[in-house]
Amino acid sequence: MIDSKQAAEALADIDDMVHRVRQSRVYDLASQMMILWGGLVFAANIATWLWPRGAQYYWIALYVLGIAGSFAISAANRASTGVRSFDMRILLAFLMFVAFGFLCAHVLGHFTPRQQGAFWTIYFMLFYALAGLWFGRAFIVIALAITALTLVGYFFVTGDAFLPWMAVVNGAGLIVGGLWMRRS
Repeated sequence: MIDSKQAAEALADIDDMVHRVRQSRVYDLASQMMILWGGLVFAANIATWLWPRGAQYYWIALYVLGIAGSFAISAANRASTGVRSFDMRILLAFLMFVAFGFLCAHVLGHFTPRQQGAFWTIYFMLFYALAGLWFGRAFIVIALAITALTLVGYFFVTGDAFLPWMAVVNGAGLIVGGLWMRRS
């Protein structure tokens, strides 16, 4: 027989293991999403830099491909775990988030293209930082790093170099963050 102290320690060990497994699943799914979105963001920034006239179409394509890819990752995740991770509520929350950002950037703010690049990156990193409050510190670290590097670029990277800077900071930053989360 075990005493109450040993039972409490065993339950604490089990609770710790459950927490680590849950966080591991969240990090695994988030890493797949981050790598997907990071690749798309990298491509959209480079395309905007090379062919600026089509910028709005690249970013619309990014959202369409990103949402479709997120649903595909969710479907694959559901097939293996039985848990739906990207449903209509998530889609609606994402659409409301983007609509609010659009309102701020285009209706209230009238941002320049450079300001748009910094705003959208920092705005999305707010979402990552908030997610970190519930799902793990890695989200917060990634959000703070990308936000800080975005601000460095905004204030110190001049001229046409800003979009390649943002491709590396935001796009490659999400990819590296996603790969790092896989190891955590």
